[in-house]
Amino acid sequence: MMAIVLLRLAYLTMANAFAMVRLLPMSDRDKDVEILALRHQITVLERRLGNHRARFTPSDRAFLAALLHRLPPGMIRRVMLAVRPDTVLRWHRDLVARRHAAASRPERSGRPRTARSIRLLVLRLARENPGWGYRRIHGELLVLEIKVAASTVWEILQEAGINPAPERASSTRADFQRSQAGALLACDFPETVTLSGARLYVFAVIEHASRRIRILGATAHPAASWVTQAAKNIVMDLGEAGYRARFLIRDRDGKYPALFDAILADAGIEVVLSGVQMPGMNSIMERRVQTCRHELLDRTLI
Repeated sequence: MMAIVLLRLAYLTMANAFAMVRLLPMSDRDKDVEILALRHQITVLERRLGNHRARFTPSDRAFLAALLHRLPPGMIRRVMLAVRPDTVLRWHRDLVARRHAAASRPERSGRPRTARSIRLLVLRLARENPGWGYRRIHGELLVLEIKVAASTVWEILQEAGINPAPERASSTRADFQRSQAGALLACDFPETVTLSGARLYVFAVIEHASRRIRILGATAHPAASWVTQAAKNIVMDLGEAGYRARFLIRDRDGKYPALFDAILADAGIEVVLSGVQMPGMNSIMERRVQTCRHELLDRTLI
């Protein structure tokens, strides 16, 4: 808004400067005639407006106030204007007040920003001590003779996205899975039907950390010997890849023989069984199976 007012004011200044240049070659008689013509036009305008007042834009007010403020008050009252002389004087006072306010306005409003070193110290205390709330951190800062308000400490933690102490100190199942993702595996037997109507069982293992899926074979008859060999293949593949897993999540399907769990236990991998009819405990594998079925198997003839 202010930029538009300044642009219009600059335009009015330039236009009237060229108008003054046009007046230079005119004689005093011609100027008097033009003044009388302008005064008569103002009289006609006032008669047409009646009880309505002419509306001036902020740029018009600033220009008239700057143009007439050097005239004595008595002279201004004798000049024929579309507004009262007191109004022009009030415009000039407002213009001076705004200019003074703009010059006196500080570069930055409000209290000064907290020093960067203090902000870093607050964040460090919060991260290294999950059980400390903003009031405890405020007390520790006072011990170090750092005087900041408790509300300032709260604002620093909020801006950094650090949750309150009870939420930081507790861990959910999702937090545990994210922290232990590098040591978690999951397996399942997705089913697919071929073009001839035969049903195939695909044995797949997924790494929680990288979401990499290992397909260890497909068979129409997942016998105990075949599943046991698949367990040996898992151990060999992980050993060649240098991947150290500690847990493998699977459901309670009868296709898994006891020897399957024993082979993994010898390799240092503990088998974790999901609950009965609780696919959410193996959600990552179940989600991948559904994605593969909807986006690949349902659109492909095998």
